Amino acid sequence: MMKKLYPLYLLLLLPLLSFGQTRYLDEVFTDVSTQSGVTYGVNATVLYYSLFNQAVPEALKLDVYTPDGDTETARPLILYFHTGNFLPFRNPANPAELGFNGSCGGERSDSAAVEMCTRLAKMGYVVASVDYRLGWNPLAATDVQRRFGIINAAYRGIQDARTAIRYFRKTFEDNGNPYGIDPDKIVVWGQGTGGYLSLTMNSLDNYLKIPLATNGKFVYDHDADPMTPPIPMVIEGINGDIYGTSVGINPADGDTLCMPNHVGYSSDYALGVNLGGAHADSSWVDPGQTPIISFAVPTDNFAPYSEGVVNVPGTNLQVITTQGSYLIQKENEAQGNQDPIVNAGITFDLAAEQAAAFAASPPDVQEPYAGLYPFNQPDKPGSPGIPVTVAPWEWTSFAGVNPADPCNQDGNSARIYIDTIMRFYAPRACFVLELDDCISTLTGLDILPDAEVGLNAFPNPATDFMVLTSDTNHPMREIKLYDEMGRLLQVIPNIQTSTYTLTKGQLQSGRYIALIQFDHGTAVRKLIFQ
Repeated sequence: MMKKLYPLYLLLLLPLLSFGQTRYLDEVFTDVSTQSGVTYGVNATVLYYSLFNQAVPEALKLDVYTPDGDTETARPLILYFHTGNFLPFRNPANPAELGFNGSCGGERSDSAAVEMCTRLAKMGYVVASVDYRLGWNPLAATDVQRRFGIINAAYRGIQDARTAIRYFRKTFEDNGNPYGIDPDKIVVWGQGTGGYLSLTMNSLDNYLKIPLATNGKFVYDHDADPMTPPIPMVIEGINGDIYGTSVGINPADGDTLCMPNHVGYSSDYALGVNLGGAHADSSWVDPGQTPIISFAVPTDNFAPYSEGVVNVPGTNLQVITTQGSYLIQKENEAQGNQDPIVNAGITFDLAAEQAAAFAASPPDVQEPYAGLYPFNQPDKPGSPGIPVTVAPWEWTSFAGVNPADPCNQDGNSARIYIDTIMRFYAPRACFVLELDDCISTLTGLDILPDAEVGLNAFPNPATDFMVLTSDTNHPMREIKLYDEMGRLLQVIPNIQTSTYTLTKGQLQSGRYIALIQFDHGTAVRKLIFQ
């Protein structure tokens, strides 16, 4: 058996850790601290438009969860977005009235959100439970009005999610990294309606995708004149750009609808996670987009698992045709976006249970996909084809607004599903985020710190070649070069030297990952050829 090499900070924190467990795979910390009500931006909300006849500035808030006693200062960051139908859980006119959005939750302090954020922080992540702007009219009289409302609500939520990413990048670059994050290892995690954000923002990388969506579902006839072309339901000059980094002005009344935050910082992230959401338009999925991990109920009657119409909870109104977790995971896998998971080369935890869950799914959705876990649910008594729950990971102390359809108040039953979510997510995230500690455990490789073998690469980025060097008493033995999708491109064996010149040759410009074998372990180095 190969010897496991623990980083120094783990050795110093042994009293705080559970023996035999691995950071990012297990809950290795016992306690978590929460910093509540952090303002990550300010933007215009339409939630109170009926009261003020204009959009008003809203302070955007989040809560930060961190593991107590941790000395690591380069931790992956998870941004967690709650459910709620893009509507407030509490009646804005009477906050004591719960269930205003027709749901059992819809706040960053929901039971499931707190549970999952706490567990992830105990695993060593920094986690932020994030609010985003709400507001639209699900009871609008026409299909067009409802589609207009939902795409604008989703657009604002996506802008806010990207604003939250930039907020943390700004704190890293300008404020001394107070949260101790690695800005290259950011996860966007959405639950329910938040899953709509994490799925859709992953592929909404160009504004022009909106007016070109399938069947013209995001354009409309604004003047009832057949001689004029339809216009997009979202317009950059009015709503701001897809990142929320440009001003949006309503030309009809001069009202500001988008206020830029943290301009100049990257909105990129490394991994998306979706719990029961759906995607605005699957045609937006392209190669080179971020990997996705999804959990969903195959018979979900609100957010389709394959393709279908989204329904407004508590009404018979339909909003928009969307694609769900099954089709989106399938398309991402076909485009190569899931390759870091598909090509990991190990048998993942829960692989057998995942295969059994696919086999037990409805006949037309049984083809397995690497990043998807279906939670099959029994039918509601007396309602064939309608699952007893579409979100088995949720619970609350709120009984619900409809006695015939009460909210789940059993936290123990929900935690069983959260157990599965964490066990399925953790090893797959290790490979997507390139987390050395858990990759070492999963693969049996001893991942060495660069300093231990004196590893350097220069110049990096490079144009034509770069030189890899190590200490003379730690010669390199072999180099394996992978692309960002996890595909093995080159194997350079029998090096036996502490200096090696790696030429670009036929490699495309881009980022690469080198696994460099030494006598007593493997070092990992990111390389860039321009």
